[in-house]
Amino acid sequence: MTDRDPLQSFPRERLMKGPTPIQRLARLEEVLGERSRGVSIWAKRDDLMELGGGGNKLRKLEFLLGQAKAEGCDTLVVTGGVQSNFARLAAAACARSGLACELVLAQMVPRTTEIYQDNGNVLLDRLFGASVHILDPGDDAGAYARRRVDEIAETRRKALLAPLGGSTTIGCLGYVDCAFELARQSAETGVAFEQIIIPNGSGGMHAGLAAGMVVGGSHPSRIAAYTVLSPADKCLPATADKINAVLERLASDARVTADDLRISSAQLGEGYGVPTSGMIDAVELLARSEGLLVDPVYGGKALAGLLSDVESGAIAPQSNVLFIMTGGSPGLYAYADVLTSK
Repeated sequence: MTDRDPLQSFPRERLMKGPTPIQRLARLEEVLGERSRGVSIWAKRDDLMELGGGGNKLRKLEFLLGQAKAEGCDTLVVTGGVQSNFARLAAAACARSGLACELVLAQMVPRTTEIYQDNGNVLLDRLFGASVHILDPGDDAGAYARRRVDEIAETRRKALLAPLGGSTTIGCLGYVDCAFELARQSAETGVAFEQIIIPNGSGGMHAGLAAGMVVGGSHPSRIAAYTVLSPADKCLPATADKINAVLERLASDARVTADDLRISSAQLGEGYGVPTSGMIDAVELLARSEGLLVDPVYGGKALAGLLSDVESGAIAPQSNVLFIMTGGSPGLYAYADVLTSK
């Protein structure tokens, strides 16, 4: 089977120029010194996509916008949290593609500061021209979004609803493609990655990446995910269900169970979007060793998990580990009060 064969039949709106690079974080290894235990730490730079400030959600949006246009939609209605990276990139992708965009943003994080409500991704949402609906605490974003889809239909227009993180079965195909991309890059460079480190929020990235690995003949336990939204006991079966839905969509007979997956709650802290000391330390360490930025909600917590597991030996000494940098650096500005409090 060729790498892209399973995806050829799906409509796609190209938003990326090509594969994102993989680089070794040699300076981070140097700063860690003996704590690195000889682990080679690499980063897959999904933050380097040119559109909308970059970030991994563009992979999902290529297929979601393809679906929207194939279905004759002229509008994308998106749900997410106030500082949603997916919402920001959806707004940018719609601007590029000529679609209207409405963002329904829920109060998913207990942060009411002006800087959180108006800066970071929210500022960019509006700059990209999206209609932004910021809900009150307790409001049902899904119900609001479905109502907007119906109201749009009454005006003889048509909207596609893209839920939290764009993690529909179609959206997940973006990370199936990433799994194929990684396999090619690994073969080209001769570097085999024993572990791939990611955050798990709505689960779409994990589901697509794992499904792509299964189709490509690799076991999904190579992925070590750190949940940032829900406890692992809920995240595991939900992610397995998503993976199986993607495999079914790809006409694969393979299936996984929760036992095939590795998801940890170790970096979740008090919940989604709630800062932890480990996250803050990880964000600062990468910034001060490599000059690179990871966001405080997803990448920062996953990086904290990677660093902890390297130091403890949970990641095998002398192995190659790949951290997927998912982007989201605009979110740092919404957490300025936390990140500058030391």
